[in-house]
Amino acid sequence: MDLKDAVAANLRRVRRAKKMTQEELAYRAELSPRYVSRIETGAASPTVSVLGRLADALGVDPCELIRLRRR
Repeated sequence: MDLKDAVAANLRRVRRAKKMTQEELAYRAELSPRYVSRIETGAASPTVSVLGRLADALGVDPCELIRLRRR
């Protein structure tokens, strides 16, 4: 799993655990819902500042979004 895939999976997992829609996350992070969707599917790679905004909107440490999960 590469880092882009890890970010996609972690973002989706954390967002769902917080019972938040992509639209709500996008609003809180001041991003477009389409961009959030593209990040979650691995079609887009977020910048470091966008990762920070997403983490703030989710109330988690940014490291949680880039952590590689061991299988």
